[in-house]
Order: sequence, then C-alpha cells, then structure tokens
Amino acid sequence: MIRGWSIARRLFLAHSLFIVALTAFVGTALFIDARDRGYAETESRMLSVATAIAENPLVLEASTATDPTALLQPYALSVTQKAGLDFITIMAPDRTRWTHPTESEIGRPYIGTIAPALAGTPFTEVTTGTLGPSVRAVVPVVDAQGAVRALVAAGVKTSNLSIALTARLPEVLGLALALLVAGALVTSLIGRYLRRVTLGWGPEQLAQLFVYYDSVLHSVREGLVLVDLKGDLVLYNDQAAELLGIPSRPANPMGGAAAPTLGELDLPAGLGDLLRSGRPVQDEIHLTSTRVLVVSQQPALAPPVGGRAKPTPMGWVATIRDHTDLQSLGSELQSMQTLSEALRAQTHEHANRLHTIVSLMELGRTGDALEFATRDLELGQMLTDEVVASVDEPVLSALLMGKFAQASELGVGLTVEATGNLSDTGLQARDLVTIVGNLIDNALDAAMDAAAPREVHLSVHSGARAVVVEVADSGRGVDPETVDDVLRRGFSTKEPGEFGRGLGLALVKQTVNRLGGTLSIGRRTGAVFTVTLPCRPLHPEVAGTSPAGATDAHDA
Repeated sequence: MIRGWSIARRLFLAHSLFIVALTAFVGTALFIDARDRGYAETESRMLSVATAIAENPLVLEASTATDPTALLQPYALSVTQKAGLDFITIMAPDRTRWTHPTESEIGRPYIGTIAPALAGTPFTEVTTGTLGPSVRAVVPVVDAQGAVRALVAAGVKTSNLSIALTARLPEVLGLALALLVAGALVTSLIGRYLRRVTLGWGPEQLAQLFVYYDSVLHSVREGLVLVDLKGDLVLYNDQAAELLGIPSRPANPMGGAAAPTLGELDLPAGLGDLLRSGRPVQDEIHLTSTRVLVVSQQPALAPPVGGRAKPTPMGWVATIRDHTDLQSLGSELQSMQTLSEALRAQTHEHANRLHTIVSLMELGRTGDALEFATRDLELGQMLTDEVVASVDEPVLSALLMGKFAQASELGVGLTVEATGNLSDTGLQARDLVTIVGNLIDNALDAAMDAAAPREVHLSVHSGARAVVVEVADSGRGVDPETVDDVLRRGFSTKEPGEFGRGLGLALVKQTVNRLGGTLSIGRRTGAVFTVTLPCRPLHPEVAGTSPAGATDAHDA
C-alpha cells in the first residue's frame, strides 16, 4: 500500500509519527522532571518547617513538662493548618507521640526512621505511616548541653503531591499538542511543495521513470538536449554530445562532474542563441564547422498540479539530427538533376535537329543535311572535349557539363580554365562537387541580375601543395560590409520562402573549413570567390614533398 504513495504523503506520515513519538518522549520527560522537582521542593520545605518547630523554645520546654501533649497539640495543629501540611508529629526520643492529627494516635509509637535524628542529624524520607505514604522530614530538638530531648516530624502525603503534579499535566499535554500541530503544519507545507515538484510521483516510480528515460536518451539516434529556464544544460545524450562536440554526460550524476553550461560550449552563434532562447522551431538548419544539423525545439511544460490551471514551464527540449551526409548527397543529386535536365534539353534540341535533317533529306538536299549534321556533331564534341580536357575528374566533369547546359538556358556564358591534375590531390569528388557546384550556382544567379555581358568564369589550378578554385561573375559583386553575412547560413539576396535559401555558400564554407582550406571574397567586374584547399597525397611518402618542377597552386 505504501509503495504507491507519493513522497509527500510518505514524508507526512513519517513526520507525524516522529512528532507523536517526540511529543510522548518530551511529555514523559517533563512529567518526570516535574515530579522529581516536586518531591525535592517538598522535602526541602518539610525540612525547613520541622527545623523551625524544633528551634522553638516552646517545644524544648514542653519536652520536660509533665503533660507535653497539652502544650504541643494545639500548637502542632495550628502550624499544620497554616503551613498546609498533612501532619506534624512531635515525639519523645523513644518514639512516643506527643502530637498527631488523629488524637487516637497520640501516645502510640511513631512509625518511621528516627536513628539519624537521634544522632543529631536532620533527614528526609518517603515512607508509609498511619496516614499512608508521605514525604517527611525529621529534626532533633537539642538542649543547651547537646542532648536530644525530642524529635519533630513534618510531612505531606504523596497523594496530595500527585494531585499537584496532575494539575500541571494539562500544561505538559498542551505543549505536546502544540508540538504536534506545528509539526503537522510544517509537514503539510513541505508535502505540498514536494507534491508540486515531483508531480505526485512516488520514489519508486521516479526511479523507474528516470531509468527508462535515461535508456531512451541513449537508445535514440537523434541528439536530445534538455535546457532549463536559466539556459543551462540539464540532460543530453551521447548522440547530442557527438554532434555538438561536448564531453559525454557522466554516467553517475553523484560523481561530482557537472554538465557544462551553454556559455561554456563552443557552439555556432545561431545554434547557441536558439538553445538559450527556448524559441519553438521545427526543422531549422544550423551549420557547425563540420556538420549540417537540423534542429527542432519545443517547450517542456509540467502538467497542472495542486489546483494550478495552467501548465508550468520547466525549460525546453531540442532534438538534433545530423544531415551532413544527406546534404552532401542532396548536392550531388542536385548536380545530377542539373545534368539530367541538360540532357533532356539536349535530347529535345537533337530531336528538332534530327527532324531538320530528315526534312532536308526528304527534299532531296542530302548535301545540306550532311553538312548540318556534321557541323552540329563537331560543336557538341568540341564542348565535351573542352570540358574533359580541362577537368580530369569525371564527376566534376559531369557536373560542369550540366552547368554548361544550365548556363546556356539562362543566357549566361560559362567558361572553364583548368591546370594540373586533380586525381593526385587526394581530395574527394564529393567535396569538389559541393564547392564548385554551389559557387557556380551562386555566380549564375549573380550574373542573371547583371546587365550584359552575363558571364561566369571558373578556374581550377592544381599544384603540388594546394588546389585553388576561383569563380568570378559579372554581377554586382559583394559589399565588403556584408562579406561575413554572405557566408552565414540563411543569408540570401533573393525572395524568402524557398527551403534551403542561403545554404549554398554556408555549405561551401563548412566544407572548406573541414578540409583545412581558406575562402576569400574579392571583386573584379563582379564578385570573385577564391577557395584554396591543401592537397592530401595518396601515398605517405609523398606527404611534405613536392615533385621536382611541380608548380605550387599559390604560384599558379
């Protein structure tokens, strides 16, 4: 039954039991203390009263009289009444009572201890006499020579003392009740707080949920990041640590190693601002130095608890997906689509030309048909030979063939110049396609916005140590004040709304940074983008050396 209870209810029960036990202990201790102090105070008072009576000259004179009772009984009864005692017994050294509250007991032996008093020492004791148990003091009456002439016993019945203690019992119970009420109130307040912060879950349920959630964090293939309202990391999984380049989360949170804060992480400005702001987004693209990340972020809301009408914000949760490979494949696919569209256009054009040749032959103008077909074949072969001869990388050549056709349809003149051998640089064709393809697309767009002549020039120089790719256009160029913005993800001079706008140059910059190269933006007629990539020799023995007579790309 208790297993299903919340932490707040368990705490309330434990605290209540503790308060009850504490109250019982404190009440008992107070009662015992009051009883002991009551007995001690009574013994001291009895000793004082008995001493005062023993020092009264009347008692010493009566002890030598013929009838001591006649002289002492009225005196003893008067003092007993005035002092609030139960009895005062004045007796002879042989225990014979001279006074007693009950007249029938006069003349009978005193019941109790008298030996210390006979020796001249006053004392107190709790014993049972004719009136029942009592607290009493016995004091000797001594003459001038030091002889004991009589004994005085003054006492109070323990039943009357218990009645006095019982009268103080309500105070003890009141204090105990106050402790119980105060403890219950504090426990109730703490319970409400715990019920609010734990959402009413019990400790076993919380432990089970934490184990499940931790397993989910480690099992999903997306990065998960939990951020609190202060903008600090609360929890993240291994995939998020890999994507963001941060240390893995410690397996044991009690080990003392705290998660890094967002301010301590070296994140791109846009991604860091997003995680700190808590702004809800869906599939927003962010670039790191080596990755293309797609980020979605939603607020984390605690359900209403304890009468609250609205959910309480606790922070936000971000999911991070790695689209680096997909983006690279997408760039290659786009290049292939460009080539496919170019081939489709060429097919359509060739169909028109074939119809022209057939028509010429039907008209009997065979010579004109042969001349037309030969000239068309020579132009197509010349273009193919020019591209293949300039660029020795097959994938890049295919890309450029498509870009030639695309530029022709846009009415832009594309020229290509290449030196060196790209196959010996160790650079991946995928990286070259990303850089060259995006730079040419950007240059074609810039040239389209310019007045005639609309031109784009690509030069690729491969040296022993580096490859230099330069793309120049006849557009309006890049304002020096916006150079940093041009390379930032999302920046575009075109109309917004199309997915992926402003991503091309950012991908170029990311690829260049990953390969350890440089990217610069200059100006001639229009903008000039220059990329320098260090070569990666295919064989270790080539690394760090330059073949004799090789020309460095920087010197090209």
